[in-house]
Amino acid sequence: MRSTASGAALIARGVFTAFFPSDCRLCSTPLTNISRLPVCSTCLLAMTPLQGATCEICGERLSDVSASQNQTCPACQEMPPHFVKAAAYAAYDGELRELIHLLKYEQVEPAAGVLGRMLAEAFHKLDLIADSILVVPVPLYRSKRRERGFNQAELIARAALEGGALGCEMRTDVLERTRPTVSQIGLTRPQRVENLRGAFRVPHLNRVVGRTVLLVDDVLTTGTTASECARILRKAGAEKVWVVTVARTLKENVESGKFQPQSATIAKA
Repeated sequence: MRSTASGAALIARGVFTAFFPSDCRLCSTPLTNISRLPVCSTCLLAMTPLQGATCEICGERLSDVSASQNQTCPACQEMPPHFVKAAAYAAYDGELRELIHLLKYEQVEPAAGVLGRMLAEAFHKLDLIADSILVVPVPLYRSKRRERGFNQAELIARAALEGGALGCEMRTDVLERTRPTVSQIGLTRPQRVENLRGAFRVPHLNRVVGRTVLLVDDVLTTGTTASECARILRKAGAEKVWVVTVARTLKENVESGKFQPQSATIAKA
């Protein structure tokens, strides 16, 4: 019976390869398995969790010296964000960065399923009681959402929830982006704050008062957007705000040139 099933699988792969030839969208290796996600297993396995000591607030990777002296990065010591803690599954580079781009800029929506599983793993780093949490995806401005066709943060959060890993309530009408903003990359801290000033609001205060909020996004870049969203949510009455993302940029990658920022046009949200 097993050999029959194995033979059928081989035939199916052969038919797929013959009639639906395709390459991995990340590395261009020919795909041999039938899948809605055009990414090979090698690329998926290369997306490994963030290793090493990280800041206990924002999740930035700490240097060996910092890790031995303090569990908080210099930026959070100087100006703590408005959220309690942020966690990410992995660094925003390599294959994971390309997979996120596949979802956001090429509308390959099945990528959200894989990213949702990663988000769920990052969530467990926060040690929160799931059934008391309100999940809020970071919103896009309406013109960006209309152009893209979806909000990637919402798709990823929904995939994590549907997988049963979170067990939280999600609402997409709690936080609203009131105007477009440009990429935070390359801006000074005062410029980042000014870029986001007045960009978010909570239209229905009663939906967040007294709640513990889990803010969800695909990538944590500078942390300024997450902090501003947390500030607005807390001002509206949220008790605490935590942040979880699939990936985060690391200062070491930016400084070494490994991180290549989006153009301001692409990154507008």
